[in-house]
Amino acid sequence: MGKTALLVVDVQTALLDGHPYREQETLKNWQDLLAACRKKGVEVLYVRHDGGAGDELERDTPGWEIAGAVAPSPDERIFDKRFNSAFRQTGLRAYLEERGISKLILVGMQTEYCIDATCKAAFEYGYKLTIPEDAVTTFDNGDFSAKDLCAFYTRRIWNNRFATVVPTKGWLEEMEKQTDAGKR
Repeated sequence: MGKTALLVVDVQTALLDGHPYREQETLKNWQDLLAACRKKGVEVLYVRHDGGAGDELERDTPGWEIAGAVAPSPDERIFDKRFNSAFRQTGLRAYLEERGISKLILVGMQTEYCIDATCKAAFEYGYKLTIPEDAVTTFDNGDFSAKDLCAFYTRRIWNNRFATVVPTKGWLEEMEKQTDAGKR
């Protein structure tokens, strides 16, 4: 049985400053998940998107940084990416294999882009994936509301196909029961 890691994708200053759907609820869920994982010894990994020159997520700009409210501890690893998938050309997969991590808790932004691509790539690579449904978020996108996008992906696309989708509260309650969650 492999270890578990929390994968925090694209919770960056510029995106959070844009006030995504359920901003305060999602932020609290991220913080609660981070605290629980750190307490139980579950490794926390961050993924940060580089949108290129002129983008709000341009490398080495204030908007590119991980949002302060969920900032990594000094010993937590950040993987930088240029594509939607957290796995493409980042070294994440090799790192997970090296550490014996086979289960991921996936949280972050944006539901229909980087979370979806990362979910499907993780599934293809054989990771057991859990997505706390109220710990992923996005923005309105064209004719689709952020609320509808989150509901569609968590309930219709990911759950029981690519991942197990659960409420953050339920996952935290299960985590609290574990004596050594990082190895479960």
